[in-house]
Amino acid sequence: MCILAAVSRAGYYRFLSPSADTDEEESRLRDAIQRAAIESRHYGYRRIAQALRAQGWEVNHKRVARVMREDNLLAIRKRRFVPQTTDSGHDFEVALNVARRLIPTAIDQLWVADITYVRLAQVDVFLAVVMDAFSRRIVGWNLAPKITTELALIALGNAIESRQPAPGLIHHSDRGVQYASVAYVDMLLLHGMIPSMSRPGNPYDNAKCERFMKTLKQEEIRCRQYRDIEELRTNIDAFIDRYYNARRLHSALGYLSPDEFEKRAAESTTTEIPPAPRLSFSRHKEI
Repeated sequence: MCILAAVSRAGYYRFLSPSADTDEEESRLRDAIQRAAIESRHYGYRRIAQALRAQGWEVNHKRVARVMREDNLLAIRKRRFVPQTTDSGHDFEVALNVARRLIPTAIDQLWVADITYVRLAQVDVFLAVVMDAFSRRIVGWNLAPKITTELALIALGNAIESRQPAPGLIHHSDRGVQYASVAYVDMLLLHGMIPSMSRPGNPYDNAKCERFMKTLKQEEIRCRQYRDIEELRTNIDAFIDRYYNARRLHSALGYLSPDEFEKRAAESTTTEIPPAPRLSFSRHKEI
């Protein structure tokens, strides 16, 4: 009948429902979307739709996108020039890339580390982070006015202190002088970690950490103006601990936060020994 009458099925069902109920339901949905958009900073329509489903709404992401567009809630993101923070022109030994095909199956099997800059009013400061590749959780970070080995070492020390990983963890980074330095490598070996470094000019091996840096800048740093490095430190601490790790939904984690993902992974593990990480190859089925 809908085809013969040239009307949509959704339009037909809306016609069957009382208009007052439809208007009330639309108003309640719009209110829920606005609240989710405010509470969740810069969520896109897909994450907003997932958050609403968790609250019990049966809503399609296309409808959420329409409402957000009408209410001017869709964020406009501009890409900016990013200066190079990696200095790989050094004489230190470069570690073999052992994380290239590794798929972690539990926490503290693979950590990825990276450094980025943050532009303040007068100067640039630098942020080093360490992420657990299994859950995308930031396990250690440090902020400093200069890009030195100590910047990365303190971030690593914070990660080790918070997680106390068992020997055998793989630590992956780019070929920057901070990560290849004697002091940094000695710290890894002291705690039984295996150093791993990306291939030359290839950012994909460290894509998870790169993605976090992009999220941090889009959803926190570019939305504010900071007086000094201490105000920036306070805001980054709140962003990582109270928002990114605890609340932010990750599509790669089945729309769970890193904390919730780790909690569910721990509950689903039936043995004390976590499953070994897997290896993935192109044309894996043929092999």
